[in-house]
Amino acid sequence: MRISRSRMAGIYAVASIAAAIAMSAGMVSAQPMASPAASVSSGTELRSLLSHLQRHYQQTDSFKANFRETVTRAGAPPRVRTGVIYYRKPGGLHWEFAEPQPETIVSDGSLIYDYDPGLNQVVETPLKNAFKSQSAAAFLLGVGNVDRDFEAAPVGSHGGDNLDHLALIPRGGGDRIELGIDRKTFDIVTLELTDALGNRTELEFSAVERNLALDSSLFAFTVPAGADIVSSQGSQP
Repeated sequence: MRISRSRMAGIYAVASIAAAIAMSAGMVSAQPMASPAASVSSGTELRSLLSHLQRHYQQTDSFKANFRETVTRAGAPPRVRTGVIYYRKPGGLHWEFAEPQPETIVSDGSLIYDYDPGLNQVVETPLKNAFKSQSAAAFLLGVGNVDRDFEAAPVGSHGGDNLDHLALIPRGGGDRIELGIDRKTFDIVTLELTDALGNRTELEFSAVERNLALDSSLFAFTVPAGADIVSSQGSQP
């Protein structure tokens, strides 16, 4: 059975976003920098922010968060969905998208399973092949390094939202990631992924909890009765 280009593109987007979330979740509840600035406007401030990001990423073993996702593609109206995400190192991931477009995406550290109940179809993709960038894969697996794996640059504020916006581009190639960071708490409030075609996925997070004892069943996928199973090797869409 053939996998649609849009479905495969969605799997790449989810994998990249998951890696970015894994990296950025460590910023939650971070201690403020010694001299927090109103915006990241110098090399020194940028390096300090990246250092905080890396340290707290290393200190975050798991998290749970609510999210609101907005996907914008050329020639199509924006699609908005909400749901819950769970993450556990190394490589454990569970996305649960709510109605009206439910979807379940699970990574057990080896395979990513994408279940669409409307199609009653499961797409299985090897985790190592689900990324356009090995830098992104490293973060999901718990061994990423911000300074080593990404080119970073500050981005101007979006409409006076009072967030520091940081752009990260994988050094080995891959999609651009932008983080919106609360200036006082260093919480990650927004995350935006833009691919080479200009398609944009935006996420807003709330109710983030770190270092929870998450049940292993969240990261073990069981194929629903009667569902078609399609294996993908992760070829570029």
